[in-house]
Amino acid sequence: MNRRPMFLVCVLVFGFAFFYIPILSMMVYSFNASRLATVWGGFSVKWYISLFSNEQIVAAFWLSLKIAFISATFATILGTMAAIALVRFPKFRGRTLFSGLVNAPLIMPEVITGISALIFFILLAKLVGWPAQRGFATITLAHITFSMVFVTTIVQSRLQQSDRAIEEAAMDLGAKPWQVLWDITLPVISPAILSGWLLAFTISLDDVVITSFTTGPGNTTLPLLIWSKVKLGVTPDVNALATITVLVVGLGVIVAGIVMGRADRRRELDAQMAYRDNK
Repeated sequence: MNRRPMFLVCVLVFGFAFFYIPILSMMVYSFNASRLATVWGGFSVKWYISLFSNEQIVAAFWLSLKIAFISATFATILGTMAAIALVRFPKFRGRTLFSGLVNAPLIMPEVITGISALIFFILLAKLVGWPAQRGFATITLAHITFSMVFVTTIVQSRLQQSDRAIEEAAMDLGAKPWQVLWDITLPVISPAILSGWLLAFTISLDDVVITSFTTGPGNTTLPLLIWSKVKLGVTPDVNALATITVLVVGLGVIVAGIVMGRADRRRELDAQMAYRDNK
């Protein structure tokens, strides 16, 4: 009887170890005093000091953060609107085509998406003269187009599980559609919206393929910079840079988990109080 749970525990431990041990080893070797990334030469923080004094790396880091923040925000807004349209309006002209266009990037290779974005920007520049050159704007637009699909999927799943009777009851009591959306629908799906934003932010922050097709001179993002450095061999400064990225993303996940946990507990408490009042 205990063999199956023990087997599952072993598989789970192996899976986590396979994924996290390389990350932990990278973080440990980021404090390596040796120039060789795989040879331990003592504890040192000199690579972090040199990292923050490297203007190219700092500029690439801030550029990636700005692109990720803007693209995640707009992708969340557009993805939430698309999810509401697909769930709350099951029948409208062109729904099948719209649903297919929304879900197509999920199964389409990133290379195809990057090439399509590149061709689109080239044709757009010939027709209207914009963009004059590829850079911040083209990268951001490409990231929005790609990441909003994931937001739509997450929010759509949450909307399908929510109880629409609450919205209908609010409208029967005289609430207008925009009031129902703002006071009921958005608070109910807020954990999914936040999860979608975090996923879109992470996808944009570590994207290489699409960015390589839509970037231009002087607009090197952090993943492209790391990729160019890794081609010449992994060095401790790359380990330090990757460690900082992991810590930033991990901190964001922890904060989001705390916020969503408090929101869930608050909603459960409000539901219990409403049930007691009605009882």
